[in-house]
Amino acid sequence: MNAPSPKRRRATGRVTLQDVAVAAGVSPITASRALRGERSVAAELVERVNAAVAQLGYVPDPAARALASSRSNQVVVLIPLLSNALFVDLLDAAQRTLLAAGYQSLIGVTHYHPEEEEALLRTYLMNRPAGLLVTGFDRTDAARALLQGSGVPCVQVMENRGEAGAFSVGFSQQAAGHAMTAELMRRGYRRIAFAAAQLDPRTLQRAAGYRQALGAAHDPALEFLDAAPSSLALGAAMFDRVLASAPDVDAIFFNNDDLAQGALLQALRRDIRVPERVAVAGFNDLTGGDQMLPPLSTVRTPRGRIGLEAARMLVALMHGETVPEPCLDLGFELILRESC
Repeated sequence: MNAPSPKRRRATGRVTLQDVAVAAGVSPITASRALRGERSVAAELVERVNAAVAQLGYVPDPAARALASSRSNQVVVLIPLLSNALFVDLLDAAQRTLLAAGYQSLIGVTHYHPEEEEALLRTYLMNRPAGLLVTGFDRTDAARALLQGSGVPCVQVMENRGEAGAFSVGFSQQAAGHAMTAELMRRGYRRIAFAAAQLDPRTLQRAAGYRQALGAAHDPALEFLDAAPSSLALGAAMFDRVLASAPDVDAIFFNNDDLAQGALLQALRRDIRVPERVAVAGFNDLTGGDQMLPPLSTVRTPRGRIGLEAARMLVALMHGETVPEPCLDLGFELILRESC
């Protein structure tokens, strides 16, 4: 293409759609339609527009496009942490699905603080996103009002409540906590401790399942709750704390695999036999659990599929389609290895 480079019209030096249209020898409307992939634009014109985009380094302005069309191709995804493999797997599946449907992901990290989530929602909703994926149902009243008042389609992930008008993809955290505790009881363990960190709502739901399974046998002294972030190091420390405080404990159910993995490493260091002296179980089936000595028993959670199905549900909502199952429960699986 031999067309001269057009003069940039903005003081910022940003290449505009007008610049692309001039370079391609088409109208701005045609250039816009070509970039949106509309079939009404001739292939030869699309080729010229794409060549101009490549030559000029044009990057579409999503905010301007949203203002012009009252629509956006951006989806806000709010997760508690990027350092947690659980949410990385969920985010990866959701982002791939959204991208294939023509949507860009804007990622926000809440650090498990409802106030941070509220601040992120206020900021992102000003840009009129096409949709929202948010984690769980625990949020401030103001954030709840923002979601309801925005009119933006929203899907909650990792939990299910079946609330009227709400869309969610996840599983019952309480049922999963109950199931692992009940399995430990079935295997003959009677003094079962529950060790948890972070203490976010999903952790507390697992704790409720633990208590429910034990029933009258539940001993509050066997709950070890630490608000610090979950980690291998904390798992090792909690393992020592449990055995020092309750020497008769015969099993420990950790609320996350990194804690359980840290406990298994500490047991090796102290030459404490697992499961002969004390059984260890975790939650989420994170990478590395099957390589521990002994391999870790855990609850496998479908975080990748949650991201996939939540993104699919959101795309349907953004397209104005009916969602046949607004509260999608993907279940969980007990993975029983040699640690219990």
